[in-house]
Amino acid sequence: MALEREIKLRFDSADEARAKILALGATPLRGRRLQEDALLDTDDESLRRQRSTLRVRCEGGKSLLTYKGPVLPGLVKTRDEFETVVADGEVLLTILEQLGLHVWFRYEKFREEFSADDVVMAVDETPVGVFVELEGGEAAIHATARALGKTVGDYITDSYRFLYLQHRDANGLAGHHMVFAGLPTEAPGAKVGRADA
Repeated sequence: MALEREIKLRFDSADEARAKILALGATPLRGRRLQEDALLDTDDESLRRQRSTLRVRCEGGKSLLTYKGPVLPGLVKTRDEFETVVADGEVLLTILEQLGLHVWFRYEKFREEFSADDVVMAVDETPVGVFVELEGGEAAIHATARALGKTVGDYITDSYRFLYLQHRDANGLAGHHMVFAGLPTEAPGAKVGRADA
């Protein structure tokens, strides 16, 4: 059983986030690439009622199937996580749909990852803003957040779906999924990297 510990921190831009991360001496881990995620559930929403998530992620020709259990109480988002690589995410989605599951939320982001000590730092450029996701040991998450100039009050433990719904409702927007309109291929100062870079 794997235990996932993470928080999100909001930044004004990907350039600002990247500069602060590199100033910590972090090592680039994976280059910038598009991640396309699909959350699945049963018709009676049994996973959501259990506060669990089943996700298929496709990025650069690779795919992951992930199950996440309910979030445990605490300052840092902590939950069980089981993940495995699959050969073809679109075929897997078809299989899961044939078994009675359906995609109820899709979301996209450009992600670039760095590592330092016991933390992986992901710069996520989403349709609703730029976030840095810190994942690792709890003490290292707190230390890294402080080093990035953030406090516990800046911690975001909400899902990207929740952040999208907040953004959509606050801005009077329509749409059910958090996807890019006219998908950008570049952000200022950053190139889209291959998933295996």
